[in-house]
Amino acid sequence: MNIQDLIRPSIKALKPYSSARDEFKGLKKDMIFLDANENPFENGVNRYPDPQQLELKQVLSKLKGISTDNMLLGNGSDEVLDLIIRMFCEPNKDNIIILPPTYGMYEVLANVNAVETIKIELSKSFQPQVELILNASNENSKILFLCSPNNPTGNSFNQNEVEELLDRFNGIVVIDEAYIDFSEQESWLKRLQEFPNLVITQTLSKAYGMAGIRLGICYASKEIISTLNKIKPPYNINELTQQRAIEQLIKANLVEEQIRILLEERKLLCKELTSLNFVQKVYPSDANFVLIKVDDANKRYDQLMENAIIIRNRTNQPLCDNCLRLTMGTSEENKELISVLKSI
Repeated sequence: MNIQDLIRPSIKALKPYSSARDEFKGLKKDMIFLDANENPFENGVNRYPDPQQLELKQVLSKLKGISTDNMLLGNGSDEVLDLIIRMFCEPNKDNIIILPPTYGMYEVLANVNAVETIKIELSKSFQPQVELILNASNENSKILFLCSPNNPTGNSFNQNEVEELLDRFNGIVVIDEAYIDFSEQESWLKRLQEFPNLVITQTLSKAYGMAGIRLGICYASKEIISTLNKIKPPYNINELTQQRAIEQLIKANLVEEQIRILLEERKLLCKELTSLNFVQKVYPSDANFVLIKVDDANKRYDQLMENAIIIRNRTNQPLCDNCLRLTMGTSEENKELISVLKSI
Protein backbone atom coordinates (compact mmCIF):
# COMPACT_ATOMS: atom_id res chain seq x y z
CA MET A 1 0.00 0.00 0.00
CA ASN A 2 1.29 3.43 -0.98
CA ILE A 3 0.24 5.85 1.76
CA GLN A 4 1.01 8.82 -0.49
CA ASP A 5 -1.81 7.72 -2.80
CA LEU A 6 -4.27 8.07 0.09
CA ILE A 7 -3.24 11.57 1.20
CA ARG A 8 -5.24 14.50 -0.21
CA PRO A 9 -3.26 16.25 -2.99
CA SER A 10 -3.77 19.66 -1.34
CA ILE A 11 -2.28 18.33 1.90
CA LYS A 12 0.75 16.89 0.11
CA ALA A 13 1.33 20.25 -1.57
CA LEU A 14 0.82 22.24 1.63
CA LYS A 15 3.70 24.30 2.95
CA PRO A 16 3.33 24.21 6.75
CA TYR A 17 3.43 27.29 8.94
CA SER A 18 6.83 27.67 10.57
CA SER A 19 6.62 29.06 14.08
CA ALA A 20 9.41 30.92 15.86
CA ARG A 21 10.18 27.88 17.98
CA ASP A 22 10.24 25.61 14.92
CA GLU A 23 12.86 27.78 13.28
CA PHE A 24 15.10 27.75 16.34
CA LYS A 25 15.40 24.40 18.11
CA GLY A 26 18.61 24.89 20.14
CA LEU A 27 16.83 26.11 23.25
CA LYS A 28 19.04 27.09 26.17
CA LYS A 29 17.99 28.79 29.38
CA ASP A 30 20.57 31.56 29.13
CA MET A 31 19.49 32.72 25.67
CA ILE A 32 17.66 35.97 24.96
CA PHE A 33 14.46 35.36 22.97
CA LEU A 34 13.34 38.33 20.90
CA ASP A 35 11.84 36.34 18.03
CA ALA A 36 8.21 35.52 18.89
CA ASN A 37 6.69 38.82 20.10
CA GLU A 38 6.20 37.35 23.58
CA ASN A 39 5.90 39.19 26.87
CA PRO A 40 9.46 39.03 28.31
CA PHE A 41 8.45 39.08 31.98
CA GLU A 42 8.88 35.56 33.37
CA ASN A 43 5.84 33.94 34.99
CA GLY A 44 6.24 30.33 33.88
CA VAL A 45 3.92 30.57 30.87
CA ASN A 46 4.97 33.81 29.14
CA ARG A 47 6.83 31.85 26.44
CA TYR A 48 5.24 29.76 23.71
CA PRO A 49 5.35 26.03 24.45
CA ASP A 50 7.51 23.55 22.55
CA PRO A 51 5.49 22.99 19.34
CA GLN A 52 6.76 19.41 19.10
CA GLN A 53 6.44 18.61 22.82
CA LEU A 54 9.79 16.78 22.73
CA GLU A 55 10.27 16.33 26.49
CA LEU A 56 6.76 14.90 26.87
CA LYS A 57 7.19 12.65 23.85
CA GLN A 58 10.46 11.30 25.28
CA VAL A 59 8.62 10.29 28.46
CA LEU A 60 5.95 8.59 26.36
CA SER A 61 8.60 6.94 24.21
CA LYS A 62 10.22 5.35 27.25
CA LEU A 63 6.84 4.29 28.64
CA LYS A 64 5.43 2.83 25.42
CA GLY A 65 8.60 1.68 23.65
CA ILE A 66 7.75 3.76 20.57
CA SER A 67 10.02 6.28 18.83
CA THR A 68 9.10 9.95 19.15
CA ASP A 69 9.08 10.02 15.33
CA ASN A 70 6.05 7.74 15.45
CA MET A 71 3.83 9.94 17.62
CA LEU A 72 1.76 13.07 17.36
CA LEU A 73 0.06 14.75 20.32
CA GLY A 74 -3.30 16.46 20.09
CA ASN A 75 -5.60 18.66 22.14
CA GLY A 76 -7.56 15.59 23.19
CA SER A 77 -8.09 12.58 20.93
CA ASP A 78 -10.78 14.50 19.08
CA GLU A 79 -8.20 16.87 17.57
CA VAL A 80 -6.10 13.85 16.53
CA LEU A 81 -9.11 12.19 14.87
CA ASP A 82 -10.02 15.44 13.11
CA LEU A 83 -6.49 15.81 11.76
CA ILE A 84 -6.53 12.24 10.43
CA ILE A 85 -9.79 12.86 8.58
CA ARG A 86 -8.50 16.13 7.13
CA MET A 87 -5.28 14.46 6.01
CA PHE A 88 -6.90 11.65 4.04
CA CYS A 89 -10.48 12.62 3.16
CA GLU A 90 -11.40 14.99 0.35
CA PRO A 91 -14.53 16.96 1.34
CA ASN A 92 -17.72 16.12 -0.59
CA LYS A 93 -16.00 13.13 -2.17
CA ASP A 94 -14.49 10.63 0.26
CA ASN A 95 -16.02 8.59 3.06
CA ILE A 96 -15.16 6.92 6.35
CA ILE A 97 -16.53 3.65 7.71
CA ILE A 98 -17.67 3.28 11.31
CA LEU A 99 -19.12 0.32 13.19
CA PRO A 100 -22.11 1.29 15.38
CA PRO A 101 -22.61 1.25 18.25
CA THR A 102 -19.40 3.20 18.65
CA TYR A 103 -17.87 6.52 19.70
CA GLY A 104 -20.08 9.28 18.31
CA MET A 105 -17.35 11.79 17.45
CA TYR A 106 -16.17 9.84 14.39
CA GLU A 107 -19.39 10.75 12.57
CA VAL A 108 -19.49 14.29 13.98
CA LEU A 109 -15.96 15.02 12.77
CA ALA A 110 -16.76 13.53 9.37
CA ASN A 111 -19.81 15.80 9.09
CA VAL A 112 -17.74 18.85 10.07
CA ASN A 113 -15.31 18.01 7.27
CA ALA A 114 -18.06 17.29 4.69
CA VAL A 115 -17.09 13.62 4.57
CA GLU A 116 -19.67 10.85 4.12
CA THR A 117 -20.07 8.22 6.86
CA ILE A 118 -20.80 4.61 5.95
CA LYS A 119 -22.19 2.62 8.88
CA ILE A 120 -21.82 -1.14 9.22
CA GLU A 121 -23.28 -2.38 12.48
CA LEU A 122 -21.32 -4.74 14.68
CA SER A 123 -22.55 -8.31 14.96
CA LYS A 124 -24.89 -9.29 17.79
CA SER A 125 -21.77 -10.26 19.76
CA PHE A 126 -20.38 -6.74 19.15
CA GLN A 127 -17.67 -7.84 16.69
CA PRO A 128 -16.73 -6.38 13.28
CA GLN A 129 -18.47 -8.04 10.33
CA VAL A 130 -15.44 -8.22 8.07
CA GLU A 131 -17.07 -9.17 4.78
CA LEU A 132 -19.87 -6.62 5.15
CA ILE A 133 -17.29 -3.91 5.87
CA LEU A 134 -15.14 -4.80 2.87
CA ASN A 135 -18.16 -5.11 0.55
CA ALA A 136 -19.44 -1.71 1.65
CA SER A 137 -16.12 0.03 1.02
CA ASN A 138 -15.36 1.66 -2.31
CA GLU A 139 -12.56 3.64 -3.97
CA ASN A 140 -13.46 6.69 -1.87
CA SER A 141 -13.39 4.84 1.47
CA LYS A 142 -10.29 6.32 3.06
CA ILE A 143 -10.57 5.47 6.78
CA LEU A 144 -12.02 2.61 8.84
CA PHE A 145 -12.50 3.41 12.53
CA LEU A 146 -12.24 0.54 15.02
CA CYS A 147 -12.82 1.34 18.70
CA SER A 148 -11.31 -1.47 20.77
CA PRO A 149 -12.18 -1.80 23.61
CA ASN A 150 -15.37 -0.42 22.17
CA ASN A 151 -17.47 2.41 23.53
CA PRO A 152 -20.27 1.87 24.63
CA THR A 153 -20.17 -1.94 24.58
CA GLY A 154 -16.90 -2.34 26.52
CA ASN A 155 -15.61 -5.38 24.63
CA SER A 156 -12.39 -5.79 22.66
CA PHE A 157 -12.47 -6.83 19.02
CA ASN A 158 -11.21 -10.22 17.91
CA GLN A 159 -7.57 -9.80 16.90
CA ASN A 160 -7.84 -12.12 13.88
CA GLU A 161 -10.69 -10.06 12.43
CA VAL A 162 -8.82 -6.81 13.05
CA GLU A 163 -5.73 -8.22 11.35
CA GLU A 164 -7.83 -9.31 8.36
CA LEU A 165 -9.19 -5.78 8.05
CA LEU A 166 -5.68 -4.33 8.24
CA ASP A 167 -4.61 -6.64 5.43
CA ARG A 168 -7.63 -6.26 3.17
CA PHE A 169 -9.05 -2.76 3.68
CA ASN A 170 -7.61 -0.44 1.03
CA GLY A 171 -7.28 2.56 3.28
CA ILE A 172 -6.24 3.72 6.73
CA VAL A 173 -7.35 1.65 9.73
CA VAL A 174 -7.59 3.72 12.91
CA ILE A 175 -7.72 1.66 16.12
CA ASP A 176 -8.99 3.81 18.96
CA GLU A 177 -7.44 2.41 22.14
CA ALA A 178 -8.80 4.92 24.65
CA TYR A 179 -9.57 2.09 27.08
CA ILE A 180 -6.68 -0.28 26.33
CA ASP A 181 -5.13 0.13 29.80
CA PHE A 182 -8.12 -1.68 31.32
CA SER A 183 -7.98 -4.61 28.91
CA GLU A 184 -6.14 -7.92 29.10
CA GLN A 185 -5.68 -7.72 25.33
CA GLU A 186 -2.34 -6.32 24.16
CA SER A 187 -2.17 -2.97 22.42
CA TRP A 188 -1.64 -2.95 18.67
CA LEU A 189 1.36 -0.70 19.32
CA LYS A 190 3.57 -3.78 19.34
CA ARG A 191 2.61 -4.45 15.73
CA LEU A 192 2.70 -0.89 14.44
CA GLN A 193 5.64 -1.58 12.11
CA GLU A 194 3.84 -4.49 10.43
CA PHE A 195 1.06 -2.44 8.88
CA PRO A 196 1.78 0.81 6.99
CA ASN A 197 -1.93 1.72 7.09
CA LEU A 198 -2.29 1.29 10.87
CA VAL A 199 -2.95 4.34 13.04
CA ILE A 200 -3.46 3.96 16.80
CA THR A 201 -4.96 6.59 19.05
CA GLN A 202 -4.73 6.62 22.83
CA THR A 203 -5.54 9.15 25.53
CA LEU A 204 -4.53 10.31 28.98
CA SER A 205 -8.19 10.97 29.87
CA LYS A 206 -9.09 7.51 31.15
CA ALA A 207 -6.54 5.34 32.98
CA TYR A 208 -4.16 8.25 33.59
CA GLY A 209 -6.88 10.40 35.14
CA MET A 210 -6.18 13.55 33.14
CA ALA A 211 -9.38 14.22 31.21
CA GLY A 212 -9.15 17.86 32.28
CA ILE A 213 -5.85 18.60 30.50
CA ARG A 214 -7.04 17.31 27.09
CA LEU A 215 -4.20 15.24 25.69
CA GLY A 216 -4.60 12.65 22.96
CA ILE A 217 -1.87 10.62 21.30
CA CYS A 218 -1.54 9.29 17.76
CA TYR A 219 0.91 6.52 16.88
CA ALA A 220 1.65 5.78 13.23
CA SER A 221 4.43 5.43 10.68
CA LYS A 222 6.94 8.26 10.33
CA GLU A 223 5.41 8.98 6.92
CA ILE A 224 1.94 9.57 8.37
CA ILE A 225 3.19 11.47 11.43
CA SER A 226 5.32 13.84 9.34
CA THR A 227 2.27 14.79 7.28
CA LEU A 228 0.05 15.23 10.33
CA ASN A 229 2.69 17.58 11.75
CA LYS A 230 2.28 19.73 8.64
CA ILE A 231 -1.39 20.40 9.33
CA LYS A 232 -1.60 20.52 13.12
CA PRO A 233 -1.79 23.97 14.78
CA PRO A 234 1.74 25.10 15.73
CA TYR A 235 1.15 25.31 19.48
CA ASN A 236 -1.72 22.86 19.96
CA ILE A 237 -0.47 21.50 23.32
CA ASN A 238 -0.13 24.27 25.88
CA GLU A 239 2.69 24.50 28.42
CA LEU A 240 0.53 23.63 31.44
CA THR A 241 -0.77 20.50 29.74
CA GLN A 242 2.75 19.38 28.85
CA GLN A 243 4.00 19.92 32.41
CA ARG A 244 1.06 18.17 34.05
CA ALA A 245 1.22 15.22 31.66
CA ILE A 246 4.92 14.64 32.42
CA GLU A 247 4.24 14.79 36.17
CA GLN A 248 1.54 12.13 35.92
CA LEU A 249 3.25 9.86 33.40
CA ILE A 250 6.25 9.34 35.66
CA LYS A 251 3.91 8.12 38.43
CA ALA A 252 3.62 4.68 36.88
CA ASN A 253 3.04 2.90 40.20
CA LEU A 254 0.15 5.20 41.13
CA VAL A 255 -1.54 4.73 37.76
CA GLU A 256 -1.13 0.95 37.91
CA GLU A 257 -2.66 0.88 41.39
CA GLN A 258 -5.63 2.96 40.29
CA ILE A 259 -6.19 0.65 37.33
CA ARG A 260 -6.05 -2.36 39.66
CA ILE A 261 -8.64 -0.78 41.96
CA LEU A 262 -10.96 0.08 39.08
CA LEU A 263 -10.76 -3.46 37.69
CA GLU A 264 -11.60 -4.88 41.12
CA GLU A 265 -14.49 -2.44 41.42
CA ARG A 266 -15.71 -3.52 37.98
CA LYS A 267 -15.70 -7.13 39.10
CA LEU A 268 -17.61 -6.36 42.31
CA LEU A 269 -20.12 -4.12 40.55
CA CYS A 270 -20.86 -6.68 37.84
CA LYS A 271 -21.52 -9.31 40.52
CA GLU A 272 -23.99 -7.02 42.30
CA LEU A 273 -25.70 -6.03 39.05
CA THR A 274 -26.48 -9.63 38.13
CA SER A 275 -28.53 -9.98 41.33
CA LEU A 276 -30.97 -7.18 40.41
CA ASN A 277 -34.25 -8.43 38.97
CA PHE A 278 -34.61 -5.61 36.43
CA VAL A 279 -31.09 -6.13 35.03
CA GLN A 280 -31.47 -8.56 32.13
CA LYS A 281 -27.82 -8.73 31.05
CA VAL A 282 -24.41 -7.49 32.13
CA TYR A 283 -22.11 -7.40 29.11
CA PRO A 284 -18.44 -8.40 29.50
CA SER A 285 -16.16 -5.36 29.68
CA ASP A 286 -12.50 -4.60 28.98
CA ALA A 287 -12.97 -0.94 29.93
CA ASN A 288 -13.58 1.20 33.02
CA PHE A 289 -17.32 1.00 32.42
CA VAL A 290 -19.94 -1.68 31.98
CA LEU A 291 -22.95 -1.87 29.67
CA ILE A 292 -26.11 -3.40 31.11
CA LYS A 293 -29.47 -4.27 29.58
CA VAL A 294 -32.47 -3.45 31.78
CA ASP A 295 -36.23 -3.73 31.57
CA ASP A 296 -36.79 -0.03 30.89
CA ALA A 297 -33.69 2.11 30.31
CA ASN A 298 -35.51 5.45 30.28
CA LYS A 299 -37.27 4.69 33.56
CA ARG A 300 -34.13 3.45 35.34
CA TYR A 301 -32.09 6.39 34.01
CA ASP A 302 -34.65 8.84 35.41
CA GLN A 303 -34.74 7.05 38.77
CA LEU A 304 -30.97 7.25 39.12
CA MET A 305 -31.04 10.91 38.08
CA GLU A 306 -33.59 11.60 40.83
CA ASN A 307 -31.09 10.08 43.26
CA ALA A 308 -28.27 12.34 42.01
CA ILE A 309 -26.49 9.56 40.10
CA ILE A 310 -25.57 10.39 36.52
CA ILE A 311 -25.04 7.59 33.99
CA ARG A 312 -25.41 7.31 30.19
CA ASN A 313 -28.58 6.05 28.57
CA ARG A 314 -27.54 4.25 25.40
CA THR A 315 -30.94 2.81 24.46
CA ASN A 316 -31.10 4.79 21.20
CA GLN A 317 -27.82 3.32 19.94
CA PRO A 318 -27.90 0.37 17.50
CA LEU A 319 -27.93 -3.02 19.27
CA CYS A 320 -28.30 -1.24 22.63
CA ASP A 321 -32.04 -1.28 23.19
CA ASN A 322 -32.76 -0.62 26.90
CA CYS A 323 -29.05 -0.42 27.71
CA LEU A 324 -27.33 1.79 30.27
CA ARG A 325 -23.62 2.51 30.56
CA LEU A 326 -22.13 2.75 34.05
CA THR A 327 -18.65 4.15 34.65
CA MET A 328 -16.60 2.80 37.54
CA GLY A 329 -16.50 5.31 40.38
CA THR A 330 -14.75 5.11 43.73
CA SER A 331 -15.64 2.27 46.05
CA GLU A 332 -17.95 4.59 48.00
CA GLU A 333 -19.65 5.85 44.82
CA ASN A 334 -20.18 2.32 43.52
CA LYS A 335 -21.67 1.22 46.84
CA GLU A 336 -24.09 4.16 46.69
CA LEU A 337 -25.00 3.19 43.11
CA ILE A 338 -25.79 -0.37 44.16
CA SER A 339 -27.75 0.83 47.18
CA VAL A 340 -29.91 3.06 44.99
CA LEU A 341 -30.36 0.35 42.35
CA LYS A 342 -31.58 -2.06 45.02
CA SER A 343 -34.06 0.50 46.30
CA ILE A 344 -35.77 1.43 43.04
